[in-house]
Amino acid sequence: MRDSPVTPQQPLTRIEISKDYLNFSAGHFTLFSATERENLHGHNFQVRCAVTAAVGDDGLAFDYVLLKRVLKALCDQLDERVLLPQRSPHLRLEHREGMVFALFADERIPFLERDVLPLPIRNVTIEELAALLLVRLRARPELAGQDLRAIELGVSSGLDQWAFSSWESSA
Repeated sequence: MRDSPVTPQQPLTRIEISKDYLNFSAGHFTLFSATERENLHGHNFQVRCAVTAAVGDDGLAFDYVLLKRVLKALCDQLDERVLLPQRSPHLRLEHREGMVFALFADERIPFLERDVLPLPIRNVTIEELAALLLVRLRARPELAGQDLRAIELGVSSGLDQWAFSSWESSA
């Protein structure tokens, strides 16, 4: 009996991007309740991304150089800022005369407006940052024409401490 060659139709592959330059340095504090929070501190956050796509007839899944550029741009938007949550039930932001005041419990924490980046999240945690960056990645027009089947995006605030958010195509 003779073996016939196996020719899979559009096999899927997972490409993982993890580069030293996919990072951002930012200040934040985590909110634990209406009365408890961390002190303001910073991290050197790392970002990594895995994308699943079909391999085309040319042996390529997609242009992942493009993906690296988009991820770098997303990191650059968060770099060297104090990240504050806009959707927290425990924190309110007040903008006045070039300042942002973070109102928490009985505290009024002042920041220069140029140093702050309010984000549409509930808390500045790696879980929330991973989900936010995934949404922003998927919204980028540069990736619109790509036949991506799944994306997993991770954010780390330190060695061996990652949170991942994922999306899978329904098609």
